[in-house]
Amino acid sequence: MKKIASFTVNHDTLVPGAYVSRIDGDITTYDLRFIKPNTPPFLPNPVMHTIEHLFATYARNSKYADRVIYFGPMGCRTGFYFLVRDMSQQEALDLIKETIKKCSEHTGEIPGNTAAECGNYKEHDFAGAVKVLKKYYKELNNYTIDNLKYN
Repeated sequence: MKKIASFTVNHDTLVPGAYVSRIDGDITTYDLRFIKPNTPPFLPNPVMHTIEHLFATYARNSKYADRVIYFGPMGCRTGFYFLVRDMSQQEALDLIKETIKKCSEHTGEIPGNTAAECGNYKEHDFAGAVKVLKKYYKELNNYTIDNLKYN
């Protein structure tokens, strides 16, 4: 069987950051790596769940809302995939940085966090998510599109 693209990335040398994972026509997948692979502690599920709700809500309420395809967690619990359509890498990086910053500064309720809106609405960790988001924003703060390449 053919190996999928994400399994060809050397996870031994991958560090936290943001990377272009793949480009399929007009859709670009970004690897938002919060944790160095195979280096616990990994992101706890409640933290990831809260980040997913926050990031998806802010990104889909940005000026690029109609170009956001998907934001969701990696099964390995080291980060997230972010898929966008018809966006330059600079626009995507700006959106990622702006969204991470807004999420890290969010106050109030977690968006979409009722039984009617979410299939696991009780499993969230807002304080943990904010802590992780603030740390990740520091990683990305000085990023340019030159940093979006896997090493």
